[in-house]
Amino acid sequence: MTALVHLIVTLGMLYVIPAGLRLIDPAGLRTAARAWPLLAVPGAVCLWLPRGATATVLAALYAAATLALAARAPARLLRTLRTPTAGSGPPAPAEIAVLTALIAPSVAGTALVAERAGYRLFGFDLDILALTVPHFHFAGFTAALVAGLVCRATATAPGSTALSRWAAYSVPGGTLLVLLGYFVDDWAELAGAVVLTGGMWAVALLTWREIRPGARDRTTGALLATSAAVLVATMLLALWWALGEATDLVHPTLTWMAATHGLGNALGFALCSLLAWRRLTVERMEITP
Repeated sequence: MTALVHLIVTLGMLYVIPAGLRLIDPAGLRTAARAWPLLAVPGAVCLWLPRGATATVLAALYAAATLALAARAPARLLRTLRTPTAGSGPPAPAEIAVLTALIAPSVAGTALVAERAGYRLFGFDLDILALTVPHFHFAGFTAALVAGLVCRATATAPGSTALSRWAAYSVPGGTLLVLLGYFVDDWAELAGAVVLTGGMWAVALLTWREIRPGARDRTTGALLATSAAVLVATMLLALWWALGEATDLVHPTLTWMAATHGLGNALGFALCSLLAWRRLTVERMEITP
C-alpha cells in the first residue's frame, strides 16, 4: 500500500495542484502555478525516504508552500466580499468551494510533516496521517475545486441551480465533517462521508448531464464522462468503508481502499477532470473575441 499511496501523493503534488491553480485564477495564481512543481519536489522526495530528520525537513519545506497557498484564501475572501456584485452577502457557493481548495493542501502538508517525523499528531496513527495526505490533495483540493467549477458553469442551467449549489456547499462541508470525524468518532466520520458522497454524486450528475454535452470534441467528452462515472463507484466504496468502521460490518481494508477508491479518484476523477476542464478553458478562450 505504501508505494501506491506515495505515487498517488506525488501525482497530487507535482501535477494536480498546479493544474488546479491555473483553473482557479490563471492570472492571479500564474506565478504560484509555475513555481509549484519546484516547491513540491521536497515533498515528493521525502515520501520515499525513511522517517527521520531529512524527510521531516523536506516535508516542512513543502508544508510551508501549502501554508503560503492557504494564506491567499483570506485575501481572496475579502476581495470577493468587496466586489460590487458581491454586495454585503456571503460568498457565492462556487467561491466557498474554491476557498476550500486553497486551504486543503495545508492540512495535507501538516500531516505529512508529522508522519515523516514519526510523530502521532493529535494521537493519530502514522498510517492515518499518511492517508490524510492524499485525501486532502484529492478530496480536499481537487474535489472542492471541481465542485466550484461545475457550480459556476451550471449556475444558470434550467433545473440545475439548486443541485449545483448543493454540490459546491456539500463537498467542502463533507470534507470538513470527515476531518472533524477524526477527532470525534466513526459515526461523525460516517456523517461526513454521507455528505461528501452526496456532493460528489451531484458533481458527477451535473458533469454528465450539463457539462459533457457541451464539449466540442470527443476527447474532452470522454474525460468528463470518465470522471463522472468513476465518482459513482469510488464514493460508494467510501460509504461502504465509513459504514463498516462505524458499525463493524465487513468492509474493505485500507490497502484495498488505496488500490480502488484512492487510485480511482486520483486517475479516473482528479486527473481526467483537470485535463477536461483545461481543455474546456482553452476552448472558451478560442471562441472569445
